[in-house]
Amino acid sequence: MSKIKPSQGAPYARIMGVGGYRPTRVVPNDVILEKIDSSDEWIRTRSGIATRHWASPEETVTAMSVEAAGKAIADAGITPAHIGAVVVSTVSHFKQTPAVATEIADKLGAGKPAAFDISAGCAGFGYGLTLAKGMVVEGSAEYVLVIGVERLSDLTDLEDRATAFLFGDGAGAVVVGPAEEPAIGPTVWGSEGDKSETIKQTVPWTDYRDGTVEKFPAITQEGQAVFRWAVFEMAKVAQQALDAAGVDVADLDVFIPHQANMRIIDSMVKTLKLPEHVTVARDVETTGNTSAASIPLAMERLLATGQAKSGDTALVIGFGAGLAYAATVVTLP
Repeated sequence: MSKIKPSQGAPYARIMGVGGYRPTRVVPNDVILEKIDSSDEWIRTRSGIATRHWASPEETVTAMSVEAAGKAIADAGITPAHIGAVVVSTVSHFKQTPAVATEIADKLGAGKPAAFDISAGCAGFGYGLTLAKGMVVEGSAEYVLVIGVERLSDLTDLEDRATAFLFGDGAGAVVVGPAEEPAIGPTVWGSEGDKSETIKQTVPWTDYRDGTVEKFPAITQEGQAVFRWAVFEMAKVAQQALDAAGVDVADLDVFIPHQANMRIIDSMVKTLKLPEHVTVARDVETTGNTSAASIPLAMERLLATGQAKSGDTALVIGFGAGLAYAATVVTLP
């Protein structure tokens, strides 16, 4: 007979509030074209991106996260003191330690919550959401703050014609808390490490430190390989998430994929055969690819503009570096 008491948490978990922060500087394609040989038409055709936001020196990973988190906490109707855990997904916080989550928790006035960072690239929000759901149901935290935040302008090679136009900055956050009925479905997640070189940092930090290379590390990718993988493989994962949640595509209200590329989004919509009534997030047009921040930022914008409403059933899927992915069905807050 075990002497260990079983965990006692909520029966289910749900997203209770959402918040976002976009840097004040809006960068049109014309600025990108100052460094690469391309055109506005080419960028829009290839990616669907017209503008993106780039952070100022004051708009740090911490500062943007605190702004987004504050909105999410207020939207959830709780106070920072209620937060029992803070999970931050980012690849652009340049201090290896301590975790930026601890600083964010302190600045929010959250007391002494569990706080840690995860690195799962564009799938990071889905990973954080899954961890948060587990904590709420298991009982280790009643309310969990999940933040996706990036300053990808710091990791962008402005002379790389293949990627210079893709990336933006921003932070998105959600509060996950207890629920009396299922509101976050099973997560279908995984990774394909044999394709890890498809999206990567150009060189390790140590190469730059040691003078092996003169150019600051940046994110690079094999565009066509990523496109094929995202369109064909991630559509399958998205369908698996619907099946796992027991939700038919006809009963879906909203589709919020990672905002990587408009062509990828449109192709996934076609492959999944989404009905016309399903609202599709296309925040990439004005925000660019913000990696871990893209899904919560898109979610917030849909709700703020009335394109989606509280109680809607949404399919969310993130995919990217690793190659890692995570998909689930949620009820919008």
